[in-house]
Amino acid sequence: MDSNSLIINLKDISFSYSTDKLILDRLSFELHRGDRVGLVGPNGSGKTTLFHIIMGLLRPSSGKIELFDKPANEEKDFREVRKKIGLLFQDADDQLFSPTVLEDVAFGPLNLGKSPEEAREIALKTLAGLDLSGFENRITYKLSGGEKRLVSLATVLAMDPEVLLLDEPMNGLDDETEERITDILKGLNLSCIFISHNLDFLFKTTDRIYAMANGKISLDEELVPHPHIHAHKFGRLHHEHKS
Repeated sequence: MDSNSLIINLKDISFSYSTDKLILDRLSFELHRGDRVGLVGPNGSGKTTLFHIIMGLLRPSSGKIELFDKPANEEKDFREVRKKIGLLFQDADDQLFSPTVLEDVAFGPLNLGKSPEEAREIALKTLAGLDLSGFENRITYKLSGGEKRLVSLATVLAMDPEVLLLDEPMNGLDDETEERITDILKGLNLSCIFISHNLDFLFKTTDRIYAMANGKISLDEELVPHPHIHAHKFGRLHHEHKS
């Protein structure tokens, strides 16, 4: 594949929260433009940690990070990266902090230098695109779990990212909201990495699935998206199907 299409390039990344256990152990990974990747693995395997390292929220003890063909080492490097990579946290309450939905969704565009009028227009357009018109004056903390997840997604999409990192976007959702978000994500023309225990969701939204365990990441050839979801081997890792 053309090296110019390389967006995320991690080489021999190691990270530990304590001295006795490596969460990431010389992990290497590449994401190219147009890639739609699923990431599975047991709890504690380092999936969320990986996202936080890509965003510069955590720093590895060793290894190299290149994002958009540039080394990312210092906070100023990651500030530029965060304008291009949107991260959806596992808990929507970690994403939403403004009193109203409109303020939350407009916050990102304002940080990108848009005027208040431009930010408001972008926020309203983004909400409309997610079928959330009329939500702009809703009180954020009074939203349902599914509504919070949709608004959280709106805060990310309002920044017009090139890459989308979603951490367990299906957690705690009812079937209707899950189907709605799945359809939205299928329609996005973005490079993306989705962490999820729900393989049916990953089959519908990604092109290939990687397994994460023992501090490393690798393509699980038994977990390949395909239309006959129940006609496959289950792969090496525990997973679930939605009935």
